[in-house]
This record gives sequence, structure tokens and C-alpha cells, in this order.
Amino acid sequence: MNDRDLPRIVPLIDLRLSALPMPVTDHLPESRISGTGQLTDTLGRPLRDLRISVTDRCNFRCNYCMPKAIFDKDYAYLPHQALLSFEEITRVAKVFVAHGVQKIRLTGGEPLLRKNVELLVEQLAALRTPQGQALDITLTTNGSLLARKARELKAAGLQRVTVSLDGLDDTVFRSMNDVDFPVADVLAGIEAAQAAGLGPIKINMVVKRGTNEHEILPMARHFRGSGIVLRFIEYMDVGATNGWRMNEVLPSSEVVKLIHAELPLVQLEPSNPGETAARWGYADACGQHDKALGEIGVISSVTQAFCGSCNRARLSTEGKLFLCLFASKGYDLRSLIRGDASDADLSSAIGHIWQGRSDRYSELRSALAPDTGFGGRRVEMSYIGG
Repeated sequence: MNDRDLPRIVPLIDLRLSALPMPVTDHLPESRISGTGQLTDTLGRPLRDLRISVTDRCNFRCNYCMPKAIFDKDYAYLPHQALLSFEEITRVAKVFVAHGVQKIRLTGGEPLLRKNVELLVEQLAALRTPQGQALDITLTTNGSLLARKARELKAAGLQRVTVSLDGLDDTVFRSMNDVDFPVADVLAGIEAAQAAGLGPIKINMVVKRGTNEHEILPMARHFRGSGIVLRFIEYMDVGATNGWRMNEVLPSSEVVKLIHAELPLVQLEPSNPGETAARWGYADACGQHDKALGEIGVISSVTQAFCGSCNRARLSTEGKLFLCLFASKGYDLRSLIRGDASDADLSSAIGHIWQGRSDRYSELRSALAPDTGFGGRRVEMSYIGG
């Protein structure tokens, strides 16, 4: 492939994200790429995981994601007509599946704020890989609406949920979500998801030094033996509004050491290629993994980058394709979806974009200037999901 085969991009200022430049794919390359399931990027990484943001809105104001000082009552969210419809999302998801995607995760913002999101789940659950296999359909939520939505999500075809929960202490939790939302309601949502059969459930805890590290052991004790996988995530420098500082990162190695001192752990093999979390199982008296006690995971994108196996693409609420959580640019697929492009055109555009992918921000973090991504301000996590 030569330079003229790459999609030409033109800077477009998205005022909703201040001066973040958003390139637009404005014409299709002459050479065509069809969906064979074998698509790889410049580093040989396949395309297996698609994360779809269905809304840029959230009812929490967690300071590491949507701090209230920025996302206040006057913040201009995307108008409804700018969002991809469920039919548009399903169309582009079908093309991604032909290129090798096997797992689709719905994110936000808070995805359960999107009206009738279970209808989208139903449409996505009907898709099949070229080999005729069903997709792994999952959803990440803050759990605030899960108690009332769990059963209909399961009925629609959702298989699993991941719930963000940064502590069990109600005071700490209310402080971190910054809207005074009680932890008991999230725990009720988790119970409802278990009862509905949305499992295995995963709990994501972002650990921020000086804020909630004292909640690590209470969380581990609470979910040990529950059938729920608790994952600890290093506080990341996503976007430019959360005031990230390296001294607020608690390395995953310290998390494991802390838990292991009270609840012995044994390291487990990765469950899937490209798995982001290192797995640790609770050990029995003989030092072997006791499956009844379950496991934890640690996601170490700051101290132990896993860029080399990253197989994820991200589709924003308004149809921009991002190739990295820390990216500073995206590709406007909506202009193709709502234009006269055929599915073959869309497939070829996605193929060329992925083939040109070289993103590995976490591996390069120490060499980059603060508050920059690849050539510009990074996109906010609330815009493309975690």
C-alpha cells in the first residue's frame, strides 16, 4: 500500500471538545479492502474488539472522567440528531465483524441513559461472525440504573456487564461520583444483574493514590468468593480535564502485594489474546488457585503497557473511529454512513484506517510532553468510553 491509498484527512475543530482536531475521511482509497477477518495493523495486531459509545452523557461526575468543573450544567452535549441511530450502529458493527471483531462492548458516558438501549443490544446480538458464531456482547455501566434494566438487557441478548465501583465506603463513593449517589444502589444493581444471569460480572475499581487506596482490601474481601471478578485499574491520563499526575498512580504491583499479604494470590494465565488485565486467583491452603474463591485482575496501562497486544477500536457516539484510548484524532465514519457509501465502501475505509494504525501511547508515555496525545490534545474518556 502506498501513500495515495491512505484515507486523506482534513482537520475539523470540534467545539464540544475545545480545540481537539478531529480528522475526517473525505474520500475513499482506490485500492479496496474487503472483510476477510484477517485485518492487521502496522504492528501486526488484529481487530477483535469494538467498543461503542452510545451516549456522551453521564449522571455521575467522577473526577477522573467527567469532573464537575468542566462538565457542569452549561456543558453542551451532542444533540440527538448527531448521534448514530441504532440501525446505523448495527450497520457499521456488521462491517467490523466481517473484519474480525468478535466482541462488542457498549459504553458511554453512561450507556443506560440512552433510551431503549436494549433494542440496540437485540440488534447486535443477532449479528454473526463469518464462521457463524455469536458475538460476545457486553456493557460497561456505573450501575445506577442497572437494577431496573438488568432483566430486559438479558432478554435482549446482553451476556455480561462490567460495573464501575471505586469503593464500598459510602462517603468515599459519594465523594468520587460527586453527585452524592449512594453505594447501596449500585450494589443493588449488581445483585439484580447476577439474578438476571448477566455474568460473569466484572467490577472495575479505579485506584487513585490519596483518594481511595484504603478501599482496596475491603473491596477484595467483599467480592472474594462471590463469583464476581474485581479488577483494579491504575489511574490513567485519559483526556485533558482530570488533572492527572503520576504521583497519584498506585502501581498495580503494589495493589497485588497489599492483597496478597492478607489474601494469598497465585498468578493465572491470560483468558484471551489481547486481555488487558493480568489475572490473579485466590489461593487455597496448598497455594493452588481455589476457583470457588475466584480471582482479581489488575489493569496496568501506566506502569506495564500492553499496547503490543491491543486489538481494540472505539466508535464514538457520533460515529468517529478512534484507534487508541489516548488518541487525539478520529475518523468520521458518520459521513460515510449517512452519505452514499455502500457497505463495501465502508468496509474498505475501515480496512485502510486499521492497516495504517501504529498507536502505542502507553509505551511512549514517558517520552511525550504532558497533556498531549499523538500530535494534539487527547480525547476525553467520557466521549469514547473506557
